[in-house]
Amino acid sequence: MPSEITKGIEIAVRVAYIAQQSDPARDRYVFAYHVTIGNQSEHSVQLLDRHWVISEQDGSVREVEGQGVVGEQPVLEPGEEHQYSSGAILGCPDGSMQGSYGMIGEDGETFRVTIPRFELNMPRTLH
Repeated sequence: MPSEITKGIEIAVRVAYIAQQSDPARDRYVFAYHVTIGNQSEHSVQLLDRHWVISEQDGSVREVEGQGVVGEQPVLEPGEEHQYSSGAILGCPDGSMQGSYGMIGEDGETFRVTIPRFELNMPRTLH
């Protein structure tokens, strides 16, 4: 499970391939990811926005930006965590995601927190 700490904010990600929603014959590969955002700093912070870079094995790259995460802009007090799940649909069986969250501290300082790169890989079975 990839994780990274920036300015006392830890981001950890778990990924799952969703075979029931995928259709490899139509180049549709669906992945779910579960993110845990932990505040290990001594100050409260609020998540303002997100920026994702989604890369596919065919070389295509797309970026996604927006306010909050799944419609929320959570405030995390010291020691608190926020968890959410979302998903990505690729046109290839393999890819990766990485990015950053925009945060604001209780002192009004804004900063970016790194979302570590994580792999999106369709499981292969061995015969």
